[in-house]
Amino acid sequence: MSGSASRRPVGGGAGGGQRGGRPARRGAPDRISAARLVAYDVLEAVRADEAYANLLLPVRIRRAGLSRADAAFATELTYGTLRMQGLYDRVIELAAGRSADAIDPAVLDVLRLGTHQLLATRVPTHAAVFEQVALARRVAPKAAGFANAVLRTVSRTSPEAWRELVAEGASNDDELLARLESHPAWVVRAFRAALEREGRGAELRELLEADNAAPRVNLVVLPGLGAEPAGIEGFEPDRFSPIGGTAADPIAAAASSDGRIRVQDEGSQLAALVLARAAPVRAGERWLDLCAGPGGKTAVLAAEALAGGASLTANELAPARAELVRNAIAAVPLPVEVRVGDGREIDPAALGAPDGFDRILLDAPCTGLGALRRRPEARWRKTPSDVAELTRLQGELFDAAVRALAPGGILAYVTCSPHTAETRGTLGAALERWRGRIEQLDTAAAAQALARHPLDLEGEPETVQLWPHRHGTDAMFIALVRRSDEATDPAAEGPR
Repeated sequence: MSGSASRRPVGGGAGGGQRGGRPARRGAPDRISAARLVAYDVLEAVRADEAYANLLLPVRIRRAGLSRADAAFATELTYGTLRMQGLYDRVIELAAGRSADAIDPAVLDVLRLGTHQLLATRVPTHAAVFEQVALARRVAPKAAGFANAVLRTVSRTSPEAWRELVAEGASNDDELLARLESHPAWVVRAFRAALEREGRGAELRELLEADNAAPRVNLVVLPGLGAEPAGIEGFEPDRFSPIGGTAADPIAAAASSDGRIRVQDEGSQLAALVLARAAPVRAGERWLDLCAGPGGKTAVLAAEALAGGASLTANELAPARAELVRNAIAAVPLPVEVRVGDGREIDPAALGAPDGFDRILLDAPCTGLGALRRRPEARWRKTPSDVAELTRLQGELFDAAVRALAPGGILAYVTCSPHTAETRGTLGAALERWRGRIEQLDTAAAAQALARHPLDLEGEPETVQLWPHRHGTDAMFIALVRRSDEATDPAAEGPR
């Protein structure tokens, strides 16, 4: 094995270390680039405050006044470090000779940023080490020598050799992939199960690699509002969504459109469109977005409702997210009532739909494991116990949605997770509870009918499972069901 990583280098105290490495020269200026400071601030907020990197990073970039190049560097540092945190922590443990849990969290963030630069970017070694040590001196002065020693040890071994060292001792294929592709082992097992259900378990590594690749910035051009793709520089239509695409400068295109062009994953667009175009829209239909925040799918539904002569109500539990919904739909000249409340307690009559809603989107709260490309910190926050709690909530929301449907109304059950408990598990349990009262629709056919190009889909035709590695989208799950005319609430009849 090449490299020097097999040695047990540097010492230091459990809080980050005061020994190991030459002390910083007194009076040396701490020259730290603004991009690195922004990246560190975001990592700290993600760790300490459970902030979301995708929401916080743009704010910090604007406040710092970063140039386009520096903003791109800060973005790469932030997302690259969060995605590969599991791998980097194992490298740091080997280089430091101690558990990551024994290192001061602020110092560990500094080391993670430095390890990413050393192993996954073209940043010169001296620049990466010098600036990260300067950053360590700023956040934990006594740990600067420790950080210097660890990062220099990391720099003396190639990325390939570090991967070999990290792989040593893995007990099975799932643990090996978890270590090398920087995912919790339980997530790897869940992904394997979902792919194997489609008979495509061999795609697991490809899926994990896709999670660790930076996704393209995708746009939705809200239909019927006057924004034309032809007016967007470098616009390239999406493979599947008929209203989406990419652009030379997508952020600028969205910022200058007065809300008619938005940043939105192609999978999210398809989830809203499958419901809106599952059947011809009759003027006067009443639509409901049951869990609307932050409003991306609501905006698509609002544009589609406007075109078809339907009305739309949006429900969101959290007031702050409800405000995001209002902002998202501001460009659509359709009066949308945004209700703040628990979706499980929705009352159609109180919302002007005494006979129920004709179409309901249930974009259910979930683990978010389908969006790890864009929200990489989610993989480190979620646990298997979260799945059980969320599936209970999903089932309760599903029941509320069916009760709120008009006879013959259509419900789209959507999750941004491929975990089978959250997708076909929740759906299957609801179908059993409502047996004879709701029926599944051919969701795959509905999706294929609106897609620009054929979707590569496997599994049951009544559902759609999108994948990052196969479709270039988030791993969105979509299932359509229709309520029959004689549907009644199973709770009123007791258990079957």
